Amino acid sequence: MSFRRAFARKTTMMKTTTTTSCFFSRGTTTSSFSSNSSSSLIFNRMQKAGSRDSKLKAAAVGEEVNAAEQSVPLLTSDESEDLLKIRHSTAHILAMATQKVYPKAQCTIGPWIDRGFYYDFFYPDQSFTDQDLKTIQKEMYKIIRKDYPIRREEVSREEAARRIKEINEPYKLEILDMIKTEPITIYHIGDEWWDLCAGPHVESTGKIEQKGIKLESVAGAYWRGDETKPMLQRIYGTAWESQAQLQAYELFKEEAKRRDHRTVGKEMGLFSLQQEEAGGGLVFWHPKGALMRHQIETFWKDLHLQRGYDLVSTPHVAKSELWKTSGHSDFYSENMYQQMQVEEESYQLKPMNCPFHIVVYKDGYYSYRDLPLRWAELGTVYRYERSGTMHGLFRVRGFTQDDAHVFCLPDQITDEITKILDLVEEVLGTFGFKDYEVNLSTRPEKAVGSDDIWERAELALKDSLKRKNWDYIVDDGGGAFYGPKIDIKILDAIGRKWQCSTIQLDFNLPDRFDLSYIDQNNEKQRPIMIHRAIFGSLERFFGILTENYAGAFPVWIAPVQVRLLPVTDTVDDYIQRVANDMRAKGIRVEVKSGERMKKLVRNAEKEKIPIMCIIGKEEAENETLAVRTYKSGDIGTFSLTDVISKVSEATEEKSEHASF
Repeated sequence: MSFRRAFARKTTMMKTTTTTSCFFSRGTTTSSFSSNSSSSLIFNRMQKAGSRDSKLKAAAVGEEVNAAEQSVPLLTSDESEDLLKIRHSTAHILAMATQKVYPKAQCTIGPWIDRGFYYDFFYPDQSFTDQDLKTIQKEMYKIIRKDYPIRREEVSREEAARRIKEINEPYKLEILDMIKTEPITIYHIGDEWWDLCAGPHVESTGKIEQKGIKLESVAGAYWRGDETKPMLQRIYGTAWESQAQLQAYELFKEEAKRRDHRTVGKEMGLFSLQQEEAGGGLVFWHPKGALMRHQIETFWKDLHLQRGYDLVSTPHVAKSELWKTSGHSDFYSENMYQQMQVEEESYQLKPMNCPFHIVVYKDGYYSYRDLPLRWAELGTVYRYERSGTMHGLFRVRGFTQDDAHVFCLPDQITDEITKILDLVEEVLGTFGFKDYEVNLSTRPEKAVGSDDIWERAELALKDSLKRKNWDYIVDDGGGAFYGPKIDIKILDAIGRKWQCSTIQLDFNLPDRFDLSYIDQNNEKQRPIMIHRAIFGSLERFFGILTENYAGAFPVWIAPVQVRLLPVTDTVDDYIQRVANDMRAKGIRVEVKSGERMKKLVRNAEKEKIPIMCIIGKEEAENETLAVRTYKSGDIGTFSLTDVISKVSEATEEKSEHASF
């Protein structure tokens, strides 16, 4: 069975555009690209990203990407209903083929995913191998070539149960119990195979391009994600409309693999996740990674102070009663760690910072003249994640949110949201992210707060986006029960979308904690609370940043900005003076020697050092530096003063490269 993820989300576009994705570039006239256009940016971005390192480009991509390949779109299932149907149908074909080859394999679930599909099987007799995947894929080709019709049938719950028992598929009975709607729908492939499913599918197996599909890997997965239940075998695959798209996707995967932040982070000595020694999902920042994190945090704090925020700092634990008041104990307990006993009282690690900022608010007394209050914190939180769900820096158990909360009056919402959007644009743009997709989620069926405040809040969010001239997608009913929100996804160097910034209005927590301010009539009123994160979390953003730049970080945050490479020991005194002068100006510099120059340069390029300065007798005598950059190779000889000036300027201006 495939659980239904409706392709046509309950979304509507602004009347200013008719596309399904709204990507636009900061600093240009606002424009909306179609889904096809936004995804076809992938190869343009891969090529642009490759230009940062022409020597590694061929190895990363496998071959030069020609003009025809650049136009090949790589759409997700949510961006293309045709591809969604192809991937959904291919998941069924996979299940049918698997049971033809291995009749004892039992089917469980098989949904489509962003650029492919998977199906889970219970088959304890053997573990599927790569050779098994090839055998199954050949059987899939046979099913496709026979062009079986794919037919929908409606049956009663009792009839569905009877048929499931008849073919001895116990997992399907559990799935049937999970389906709450009537009637039960079944999809048939010809007269040979069927599955519980809500659709949609293509009309027949012949609509699938066999040269556009590929089985990719096998992984373990617990039934229904529960470690206490049987282990299943999950077969992953991808499906496209053409062989050209599949080949483009293979190149895209190779490039994504080269950029994997876990590999790059280890190679560059930035961080580690030492599961055996310390436990899973906990990040250890190594000296170079910690130095980069320091640069990011300092920039973030300085900018917030400049933009009218006050910094706060709160504990890592609090009494359990706080989480009961906030509602986390009722609605979020599965993601919280167990309570700890301290002097006969229960304490809990914080999964979020919001209640702590509320505690700070309640410790004061405010009138309408004091609002808005803008409080920001780089606050570390702890959330329980199952071991099988953690993934590098993208999903961990302890992470630091770049959190901020604004307490304001209802008529201040538009101005505050606009200022937050300005800040989002400034922060993300500084790190090189200038293409966004914006989503506005509105009131769900069940919500707290009056109709009037919801209407005013949603209008304020729309007005703020209008002020920014940002197109957006409306996710009708997609807001949280406590308020509407804006979500911002960024587009990276190879065209992948990443959810980062969130701006959330909240009418619930101010009510739960009985927050108030004194209005013009000397009466108590509830403030509006705005939750806001720009990075989302430092760890996840650092992972995105690493993959976006493939480790070739902008010079202003690079852990080592300049590496000095002596040609001979006779220049040691000059080398040390250069290093000291650079450090005095705040430049992160290191000296490497003891190898032949060719190897020293090669190592520096492998470590993606932005600037290398080669120093021989001539440079020492003339007090110059022979400069080589990661971006452009050898660029000439410059005075020490000039090099220091260029690097300092790039750092101060938050530039990607020093402008020699």
